[in-house]
Amino acid sequence: MIAGVLADAVLLVHFALVLFAVFGALAVIWRRWFAWIHLPYLLWAALVNLIPFTCPLTPLENALRVAAGESGYAGGFVEHYIAAVVYPAGMTRTVQLVAGVSVLVWNAVLYWFVFRRGRRQKGSGPGRARS
Repeated sequence: MIAGVLADAVLLVHFALVLFAVFGALAVIWRRWFAWIHLPYLLWAALVNLIPFTCPLTPLENALRVAAGESGYAGGFVEHYIAAVVYPAGMTRTVQLVAGVSVLVWNAVLYWFVFRRGRRQKGSGPGRARS
């Protein structure tokens, strides 16, 4: 029973980290220092798809599911949970590459927005003349 609950907890953490990789740059709009947390994780998430290798959370979840008497699954988290919804036919190597590059491009656009916005705000602070 406890192993099943722990497996579900790992699943939720894993899903939250996927969302963090995709949308974490939005937190940088709120607090710029958040980039120090997000950028390393973003690179990790992209590399998991680009190289590919298995995220350590996947075997942990599988081991907990087996310990709970459930069956584990083959492949990675994205292939098992996300690809099943987004790509019902299966996750090909091309789709993995597209996913990895897409996450990087999406976040590059968000970071461009964050730092462009930050430069504009510095130039229009109190006590500065406006043109």
